[in-house]
Amino acid sequence: MVGMDMDSPLPESWEEARARRERERERETERNELLQSQVDRPTRIVAIGGGTGLPMVLRGLARRATPKAGDPGVDITAVVAMSDDGGSSGRLRRLHGALPPGDIRNCLVALAGGKSALKDVFQFRFGGARGLAGHAVGNLLIAALAELKGDFLEAVRMSGELLGARGNVLPCTLASVQLVAQMHDDTEVVGERNICRAQGRVRKVSLSPRSPPPVDGLLEAIYAADLVVIGPGSLYSSLLPNLLVDGVAQALKETRALKVMVANLMTQPGETDGMSCLDHVQAVREHVGPVLDAVLVNGTEPSPEAMRRYGRRGSFTVNVDTRELIAAGVVPVRADLLKEGSRIRHDSRKVAACLLKMARSGL
Repeated sequence: MVGMDMDSPLPESWEEARARRERERERETERNELLQSQVDRPTRIVAIGGGTGLPMVLRGLARRATPKAGDPGVDITAVVAMSDDGGSSGRLRRLHGALPPGDIRNCLVALAGGKSALKDVFQFRFGGARGLAGHAVGNLLIAALAELKGDFLEAVRMSGELLGARGNVLPCTLASVQLVAQMHDDTEVVGERNICRAQGRVRKVSLSPRSPPPVDGLLEAIYAADLVVIGPGSLYSSLLPNLLVDGVAQALKETRALKVMVANLMTQPGETDGMSCLDHVQAVREHVGPVLDAVLVNGTEPSPEAMRRYGRRGSFTVNVDTRELIAAGVVPVRADLLKEGSRIRHDSRKVAACLLKMARSGL
C-alpha cells in the first residue's frame, strides 16, 4: 500500500482516544488534589537525629508550627537515636534498666519554644558529686513516668503535653540497644561513650541487637511526610543509629518525601576527622543505601579567628565539593546557615526557613 509505513503505529480509534483523554484528565485531577492538599494542610516534616543537632532543627521548625493566615503551619515528628549510654542517660540505663531519656528531653524542650519556668526545670542539672549529681530533672521525670505507666512512649507523650511541645517526639526503637563500631584498624568498640573515647576513625557502626523493631508510628510518619531531614549531628552516634532500625531504610527509599541531609559545619575529632561532605553522604549510603535526595550546606565562611580556635581542638570545616555531590546523585543546596557569634553553629531560623522552602517547592 502506497504511503504506509508498517513500522509506524496505527491511528488510534475513537474509543482509544477517548480512553486516553480520560486517563489524562484523571492524572491531572490527582495532581491538582495533591497540590491542593499540600496548600490546605500543614507541611509534614520528619526530623531524624540526636545530640545537639536535632534540637537545633526543631527549635526553628517549632516557631513555624502554628497555622496562621496564608500559612498552614508544620506537622513535626522528631525521631531520636536510643543508643546513648553516657552521662545521666547512661546511669539511668545501668542502674534502673531505663531507656535513655536525655536526647528525648532536649527535643521536647526545643519543641516547647518560648521561655517558661517548666523548660528551665526540665533542663536543670543537679550539682555535687553523689546521688543526683549530674542528673537532669527532665531525665528523672521521664524515667519516673515510664516506670509509673509501664510505657516509655506514654511517658514521652505526657512530658510533651506538660511542656506544650509543638510536635511529636518518637524514640527510634523501644528496644534496649547498644552501638557497636568497627574501627579502621579492625578493632571493635561497644558502647557509644566508648566509641567517642576511642582513638582512630570509625569504619562502620551497627546496633546490638541488630535491626531492632521500630517504635509504633515511625514508619507511617516517614511514608506520610513531605520532607525527611537527617542531621546535622554526630554521623556515627546520632544519625546512623536511627537508620539501622528495622524498616527505616526501606521506608526512606519508598516514601515520596524529599530526603535531605543537613551537612555538619565542622568535623568531629575522633569520629569524622578529615571527612568531607561527600564522605558523610557516602557513609550513609554504605550503611543503608541511597536514601538521600539532597544535602543542605552552609555557604558562609566562619571567621578566621573562630576556625583557628576550633582547629586547635582538632575540628575543621567540612569540605563541600558541589560537583562531587552532583556526580554522586545528591543535589547540593547552598545557603547562609551560620549563626552569628563566636561559636561555629547553625542558625535554627535559617535552617528551618530553607527546609520549609524545600519541602513546599519539592526542592
